Amino acid sequence: MDSLVQSLQASPMSFFLIAVTSLFFFGLLSRLRRRLPYPPGPKGLPLVGSMHMMDQITHRGLAKLAKQYGGLFHMRMGYLHMVTVSSPEIARQVLQVQDNIFSNRPANIAIRYLTYDRADMAFAHYGPFWRQMRKLCVMKLFSRKRAESWESVRDEVDSMLKTVEANIGKPVNLGELIFTLTMNITYRAAFGAKNEGQDEFIKILQEFSKLFGAFNMSDFIPWLGWIDPQGLSARLVKARKALDKFIDSIIDDHIQKRKQNNFSEDAETDMVDDMLAFYSEEARKVDESDDLQKAISLTKDNIKAIIMVSTDTLFLQYPIIPQNNILYINIGVRYSHTPIKLFI
Repeated sequence: MDSLVQSLQASPMSFFLIAVTSLFFFGLLSRLRRRLPYPPGPKGLPLVGSMHMMDQITHRGLAKLAKQYGGLFHMRMGYLHMVTVSSPEIARQVLQVQDNIFSNRPANIAIRYLTYDRADMAFAHYGPFWRQMRKLCVMKLFSRKRAESWESVRDEVDSMLKTVEANIGKPVNLGELIFTLTMNITYRAAFGAKNEGQDEFIKILQEFSKLFGAFNMSDFIPWLGWIDPQGLSARLVKARKALDKFIDSIIDDHIQKRKQNNFSEDAETDMVDDMLAFYSEEARKVDESDDLQKAISLTKDNIKAIIMVSTDTLFLQYPIIPQNNILYINIGVRYSHTPIKLFI
């Protein structure tokens, strides 16, 4: 053995040849190893697979492919392997019988980065952390009792009614009015502030929404991530820095109020206050205890991810309302029943 080591040290070329031969041998073995075949499906092109069929991957396009290849067929998009299910029996297996196997949601590069590596509930893997996060959301953050206790809801509704009352006899864009109401309630419920920094936060969420839905070549061909041909990586970093700066200042303000004993248990709390009750600078292992306080701890990344995901949908669903149709209805505004024209 010593003589072999000495000979290898003396001849680097021999060592190189042995290493190359070993790699070739193990590569050949891996190819010869029996693998279960993929379901039938369209044959893809080299490297890109079936990405040239992207414009055909709609519900109707997939239905046509299902007629050709069956209720379970395979497609390769770049380096990703995808399976489409259109048979009721197979769908029942996936969604009901073996749902625990298929319960994790896929996440692309943008989702993983912008949710702080699945630190929220929406994209977290199914397991103890997800179950405790769900319990936290149901019992604390979004419970019916919690929503009914928000004074901000009553304040904002009252403000909207005053706006309508001030425009009696004039056309009122009801869609814009309701959107503003929803936006104000959501922002106050999340941060406790009224309109302070709201426009900045909406711009951040709009950029997040664009990045979530952007087509990124690196999701399908990973080595393109080093090149970043679409410039999305730079946008991801910039967007998350903006969210970090915005929410970190809000979290720090809430923490400072708690330290100064300005926080009362009877006072109205917002979403940040509720989550700070479980705050820890370092994440600890999640257990299945019934006591939620002992079962889970939230880091700043968890808090930011939850706020971002829970407010993103509410802020960005602006109702589309025809501008040419006017509806005349009798609407009760406090004690007045004067007809008001509303856009619908």
